[in-house]
Order: sequence, then structure tokens, then C-alpha cells
Amino acid sequence: MQQHTPMPRVAAASAVGTILEWYDFALYNAMSGLVFNKIFFPSFDPLVGTLLSFLTYGVGMVARPVGGIICSRLGDIIGRRPMLIATVSTMGATTALIGFLPSYNQIGALAPILLVILRFVQGIMLGGEWAGAVLLSVEHGSAKRRGLNASWTQCGTPGARCWQRLRWRSPLR
Repeated sequence: MQQHTPMPRVAAASAVGTILEWYDFALYNAMSGLVFNKIFFPSFDPLVGTLLSFLTYGVGMVARPVGGIICSRLGDIIGRRPMLIATVSTMGATTALIGFLPSYNQIGALAPILLVILRFVQGIMLGGEWAGAVLLSVEHGSAKRRGLNASWTQCGTPGARCWQRLRWRSPLR
């Protein structure tokens, strides 16, 4: 017989997972405006390079609904928890790969192409993580508190923004 995970633990896990993924998205957004135009689009005018950098951010946003659909279906097949772990892990891996991505000056046009591909994968994983976290929260709670249970996942988005703002102003940066 499978044990039922307590709702506070599920709520905390869904909020923390969402905070981490949205924090990653927020950091990427900041880097798009600050340095990615110089690293991945140096052959363009600085304004155009910055706009192209923000377009790569948009690629991740466009991929989110695709991720929700794909990962929800896979969650039905292999289980929501393994799928949730896969989305968070893949998000972390793609973040690391972006960090190690060679610049335009090193590998030419392949650098922004790889960046767009990695951002698309990140968007898919973010959409899948969010959908899976909401489903787990709703399924593990009582039927009378479905809305409240699902809201813990949504708290992750502003939580990530707060974390980013605090971190950005931190003397430890």
C-alpha cells in the first residue's frame, strides 16, 4: 500500500520547485539585458543584439504551453513525481549548459542557435514542472481545499521574483 504524502510537504515542494525554476527564468532575463547581446550577438548593433537576446527569453515563454501538454501526458504514463523530478533536473542541466555555452566569437552562429534550443528546452521543462506541481498539489489535498492546495505552486512565481530582488541587492553577490 502506498503511503500518502502529507499536504504541507507537497505544498512546500511544489512552491520550492516553482521558485527555483522561475528564479532561473528571472536570472536569464537579467542576463539577456546585460550581457547576452555581447556574448551571443556581437555582430549586431547593440540595440538589435539586446532585442535578439530578449527574443531568446521569449522562446522559453512560448515553449511553456508545449511543455505543459507534453509533460502532463508523460506524467500520466510514467507518474507525476518522476516527471516532476525529470523537469526540475533537466531545467538545471540546461541552465548549466547555457553557462558553459561558447560565445559567438568562439563558434560563430552555432552559439545563438544552441542558446535558442536550450531556451526552448527550458521553456518546455518550466511548463511541465508547473503543470505537474499543480496536479500533485491538487491530487494530494482534500477535495474541499483544491484551490488553496493548487495556489502553493503559484506562490513560486512571486517567490522567485522576491528572491531575485533580495539576491540582487545582497552584499554577497
